Amino acid sequence: MGKVHLQDNDTKEKKTEFSLVRVKSTWKSKLGKVIKETGDCVSAAKIYESITEKGATWTVVSPIVFTYKVTETQDLLDPINDTLLLGHITDPQQLEDLKKSNKPIKRFVVVDQEVHKIYGTKLTEYLEANSVVYKILALPTTEENKSMEMALKILEEVNNFSLDRRTEPIIAIGGGVCLDIVGLAASLYRRRTPYIRVPTTLLSYIDASVGAKTGVNFANCKNKLGAYIPPTAAFLDLSFIQTVPRRHISNGLAEILKMALMKHRGLFELLEKHGRMLLDTKFQADNSVYRLQAASQVTRIAITTMLEELAPNLWEDDLNRLVDFGHLISPALEMKVLPSLLHGEAVNIDMSYMVYVSKESGLLTEEEKQRIISCMVGLELPVWHEACTMELIQRSLQDRLKHSGGLVRMPLPVGLGQADIFNNTSSEILHRAYEKWCDELSISPDSNCDP
Repeated sequence: MGKVHLQDNDTKEKKTEFSLVRVKSTWKSKLGKVIKETGDCVSAAKIYESITEKGATWTVVSPIVFTYKVTETQDLLDPINDTLLLGHITDPQQLEDLKKSNKPIKRFVVVDQEVHKIYGTKLTEYLEANSVVYKILALPTTEENKSMEMALKILEEVNNFSLDRRTEPIIAIGGGVCLDIVGLAASLYRRRTPYIRVPTTLLSYIDASVGAKTGVNFANCKNKLGAYIPPTAAFLDLSFIQTVPRRHISNGLAEILKMALMKHRGLFELLEKHGRMLLDTKFQADNSVYRLQAASQVTRIAITTMLEELAPNLWEDDLNRLVDFGHLISPALEMKVLPSLLHGEAVNIDMSYMVYVSKESGLLTEEEKQRIISCMVGLELPVWHEACTMELIQRSLQDRLKHSGGLVRMPLPVGLGQADIFNNTSSEILHRAYEKWCDELSISPDSNCDP
């Protein structure tokens, strides 16, 4: 799925390009580029044959296109709303045929067990009202349980349920951990079974639901096993957020703030102005146009900016990623103190330190630094943690070098709503930023997060 570069490394090498054309039930290679005529099916794939004195080499260039929908909806579990069952279908003819069919809809649903306690009855009533043949598997999808064992448990149940891997997507309902595990299980079952994401936390609403990553923790490392397989659809219903504890709203606001700092000054200013209100109201409108506009603006800008960064780089061919801001140190910190820090809290501590790095690098003014830290505190996010030591920071950045092509690729804000990637931040700056970060924030009552 990476980019293919064809180079002539041997002057004696002869390269021949073949296009692929479907002829009745088979594919035929045709020399050179083929102009598509009426009725012809010409693949976007190419085969390049190279002949040398040592033999032949075939290079296959096969573009893989994924199409998936991220859809805002309301009252997803209302029996008259068919989005959960049919909203993923993009072909109008397929949708019409399905609605006319007498064959019952069949769905395997994995739901976080805490979510199931709240919405289990409503989910069951929804499925039964729509005459769905279903299996609901409620699991404790926590960071501590985010393992291959959990994925295999899901796969055993899916196999027993006997899904049609092309027309019966698995549905995942829960937070980011649930969506990640189910996504990985779906990518493994029959090599790729479609799945649908329904986020029930603010963090997963903004982050996990809109990208292609799936994964589980392994060898005490966060998401060390995984795949890049996007869902066939993600359905976003803000009403789920109303039952989320206040701390988890703050947790999600960290990822929104990340996108604001990297890409959108207007979003940052919305968080400065409305962040506390959104935290208090849990993004619920309650018939207030003012609240509805604020919640809608913040979530839509966050999702749009996230998709702008993810869509052209779903498989991370380009390792220079602004969305990695807050994710250089936080994985090691989060695993070190598990389960005392939520994901967004660890990300925010990472971002807080990096803001000081930006300031010491001359990329942010003192006023901008203070505005960012004040915004974080206003969103009730931790800005410092005693476990985030200089040793952990250095180890994390060294690990980053190993997995990022020998470059640290450090995203840093260069103003409010602007950012760039840096590879040459000196050890002196890192240490000076750390000392000031600790001096200014370690004594703050808001700097740490209660377990």
